[in-house]
Amino acid sequence: MSHAKHCSDWGAVPLFPLPNIVLFPRAVLPLHILEERYKTMTADALAGDGLIAMALLKPGWENNYHCKPAIEPIVCLGQILSWEKLDDGKYNFLLQGRQRARIVREIAGQPYRVAELAAFQEEEALEIDLEEQRDRLTKLFTDGSLARVPAGRQFRDLLSSPLSTADIADLLAFNFLEDVELKQGLLREENVQRRVAQVVEAMQAVSLQFNPALRGYPTDPGNN
Repeated sequence: MSHAKHCSDWGAVPLFPLPNIVLFPRAVLPLHILEERYKTMTADALAGDGLIAMALLKPGWENNYHCKPAIEPIVCLGQILSWEKLDDGKYNFLLQGRQRARIVREIAGQPYRVAELAAFQEEEALEIDLEEQRDRLTKLFTDGSLARVPAGRQFRDLLSSPLSTADIADLLAFNFLEDVELKQGLLREENVQRRVAQVVEAMQAVSLQFNPALRGYPTDPGNN
């Protein structure tokens, strides 16, 4: 089992619920902050430890958006990497996922949502147990449509690096998968070996339909 630091060691953590975004550990998410409550959240986070937990809104959130619509209980704790405050008080910042977490309880008292989080417990896997899945991913980014975009070269490099297969799977899910329900399912999957296998299957499906031009990826002439 994972023995990651208990998130409540950092105190109350701001929650930023959004309807279509699932953050994963190591992934970097650019955010543009418009609403007053989230400007306050950002200012408070920057004055503290820079931590914000991204949460996915459950279906039906539109009817209760400005109050407390239901959110998924498994979130990704993120750290603000860099930020800028605009002249009109809005913010731009980059949030990097640090670890999965579970909402223990929400804490009232702020214009934005705040929660106590507990570290997410995982059934870990050895790299040797993920070797076949890693080989399948390497093949996907060596041959075919995924190999012909700059992201393909970047992931080939990652797959030949010491970075764990589980971490690479998280980055793939964040960058390539579009099904939000699938992504949230991967975020809450406790069994690492099963999670990686699900990402590999999803990536194989992506590769069969992947058209770099339609997806907005510039082609990489060096890999044609």
